Amino acid sequence: MTMTGTEIDTVELISEPDEAERIGLAAYEVLVSDLTSLGPDEWRQVTVCAPWSVADMVRHLLGAAEATRSTYEMARQFLHGARKRGAFAGNTLDAVNDLQVREHGHLDPGETLDRLQAVYPESVVVRTHRSRLYDHIAIPVDAGGSTAAGMPRRLNLGRLFKVVYTRDVWLHRIDIARALGRTPTLDAEVDRRVVADVAREWADRHAQPFDLRLTGPAGGRYRRGDGGPTIDLDPSEFCWILSGRGEPAPDIPGAGLLRHRVLF
Repeated sequence: MTMTGTEIDTVELISEPDEAERIGLAAYEVLVSDLTSLGPDEWRQVTVCAPWSVADMVRHLLGAAEATRSTYEMARQFLHGARKRGAFAGNTLDAVNDLQVREHGHLDPGETLDRLQAVYPESVVVRTHRSRLYDHIAIPVDAGGSTAAGMPRRLNLGRLFKVVYTRDVWLHRIDIARALGRTPTLDAEVDRRVVADVAREWADRHAQPFDLRLTGPAGGRYRRGDGGPTIDLDPSEFCWILSGRGEPAPDIPGAGLLRHRVLF
């Protein structure tokens, strides 16, 4: 890192299964650590993904981990999503997420967390190393439902398995912290790598000059070209906006660039 920042084109996207596995496991470990201290009222708090509570969000993560561990379970969930997408404004993923929450709704928070801990290590290993099979396949991203404006219209399946599922875990940790009025603790290793990968993908999507200054241990300064806006944000707020959970204030520098979303 220099005073002028890191040229964003030198930041490598997460692409190797071994690195994707390491980051994926670490993201779950921190999430589980955060969840073990929650009390009954905290599990019932409603998140930004309303009407999901914190418990519902973890039920979703359990269902997703079960799907990425098993080709059969993945196919079952997505066939259900394809059949029921009409009830979710045409969004297959919304229908899948609803299924995951409903099917695990009988579990209390402790049981949900125990099952997530039992499933996620194998899930991460399977999906990150399976990703090589899908690196050259892309699928359309449904509009409507929970899909925010400005999202990519297509998704590479290899990147889904290596990166996007881990981003989902990572950002749901932020969602839970916000629902509970807590400040998420981000570190200089795993969290910075996740954020840097997000920044590179975002930069490639809009291809405009910028100077991005992200504060804290998980942040960094990234730039492209000259004459672009200077954007100062907390890393979690940067990812929150790019996920479509929030909108940039219209008068801040780079607001237009921040409406180029990435998938979480």
